[in-house]
Amino acid sequence: MPSRRDVIRQLALGAPLVLLAPACRPLRPRGAPVGGTRADLVIAGGGLGGCAAALAACANGLRVILTEETDWIGGQLTAQAVPPDENRWIETIGGTASYRALREAVRARYRRDYPLTARARTIARLNPGSGWVSRLCADPRAWLAELEVLLAPHEGAGMLRILRRHRVVDADVQGDRVRALRARSLETGRDVVLEAPWFADATELGDLLPLTGTEYMVGAESRAQTGEPHAKDAPEPDNVQGFTVCFAMDWRPGEDHTIARPAQYDRWRAQRMRSDEVAGAPLLSFDDPDSRPIGFDPVARKGFWSYRRIVDRDLFTPGSAGGAFDQDCTIVNWIQNDYAWGSLTDGTAADAARHLEAARQLSLSLLYWLQVECPRPDGGQGWRGLRLRPDVVGTADGLAKAPYIREGRRILAEATVLEQHVTLEGRMADTGASQEAARAYPWPDSVGIGHYSMDLHVSTRGDRGRYGDTLPFQIPLGALLPRRMENLLPAGKNLGVTHLTNGCYRLHPIEWNVGEAVGHLVAVARRHGTTPRAVRHTPALLANYQRQLVAGGIPLAWPDPLPPG
Repeated sequence: MPSRRDVIRQLALGAPLVLLAPACRPLRPRGAPVGGTRADLVIAGGGLGGCAAALAACANGLRVILTEETDWIGGQLTAQAVPPDENRWIETIGGTASYRALREAVRARYRRDYPLTARARTIARLNPGSGWVSRLCADPRAWLAELEVLLAPHEGAGMLRILRRHRVVDADVQGDRVRALRARSLETGRDVVLEAPWFADATELGDLLPLTGTEYMVGAESRAQTGEPHAKDAPEPDNVQGFTVCFAMDWRPGEDHTIARPAQYDRWRAQRMRSDEVAGAPLLSFDDPDSRPIGFDPVARKGFWSYRRIVDRDLFTPGSAGGAFDQDCTIVNWIQNDYAWGSLTDGTAADAARHLEAARQLSLSLLYWLQVECPRPDGGQGWRGLRLRPDVVGTADGLAKAPYIREGRRILAEATVLEQHVTLEGRMADTGASQEAARAYPWPDSVGIGHYSMDLHVSTRGDRGRYGDTLPFQIPLGALLPRRMENLLPAGKNLGVTHLTNGCYRLHPIEWNVGEAVGHLVAVARRHGTTPRAVRHTPALLANYQRQLVAGGIPLAWPDPLPPG
């Protein structure tokens, strides 16, 4: 078995090191679709990575087709209703210029269009919900509106076509190249064939990887494969982080908004926490060690109530907008509604539908439990004034349009980011540096930066935990290049990371950075008549590409020393 250092260097240099062969899907021949719509770049998935890739590509003069399964672009921020998880430098240097501009545009929209108090309008770093998971907890519809504003000029100019409510269902592949994708309308059932010289997979689960026969990883690797200190004793392809169906709710004192008892309420009321470390605590409770100190109280406006809150009533003028902002509104994305009893990846369509429905039932059951059974500080039970907010998430039933996916398929990449590249423990072991001098692995082919704890939510095998704080890290170009496929690129959470490092590379600003880097990469490859792989391996092309990224407001390295966060 190679040493840990050898494994790191092999992967960093792109040496062929098979990680999890049983999880790979061989190339499957597909019949060539007839007819179609052409573009320079076809992007599957309209989440943050897909939007960023489209914007960067269009800004470079490429014609783009973007597909999105829901009717809302924006992924995590919008259709999944997840306020942004970010690093503490995000307001200044901790993301790309375009991502930070999007954040400021949302703040400007609140100052212009929302009934803020005079004091709130003067807050430079306005946080409409005063949520403590993020410095900018805002309504998903505000994020959606600003994303639509960004994309509209390219749509109007004919450079961008967005196929909302379309899912890619098939691919035409010849050798190591994708020739076309077949996308199906989820409303009419009609298919459209999309042809291009380049394709990007920005779907939440990495849907194009099995369709195109691109080799990929899923689940947890073993220490023998990666050398990661916290990797498994043996590969666990079925071990992925749970997903969550989020929802929004507000508190209407003196009113009763109790929903109908969910069909699976008895199941989830009896369920114990999935994770071994909190085994024994009822799932529908705040009894586990992490939740107990936080608690929940919408009347006192404490605990989980303010965690992902998107409306802080103190920032809005009382009585304005028909009283719409007289009470707080919060997003529920907690351990209590993390679904870890099955995966949406690599099962049958029936399995996925069953797990998705169970996750929806779990979220509804959590709401019902909060309304009728949750212990109150005054000794009573439940808050019947908790009101589901379908308008916030744009659905009839009040649940988010799409589940929040933390982990899906990941490409087998030229370079794979390991735990040892990003944690203090790993860097000290590899370089011998002191704790004060340790830095994350310096990728010479960096295409961006990111930072977040290596945070893994409860998994399908009951794992859960933070496997160490990370050092501010970089995003390597090698992690965006499949080892074999030449014209398919990951543009989301499906880049070359492991089960563990996915836990720190899956966040909003990093997904945006990945997509933005892909949009620029395709533009450079097109301009020079070459491949994305050649860009990485040709020093002059790589330097040209990195200069373009920097000119476009994408920092490639963290400053040393770091400024205060």
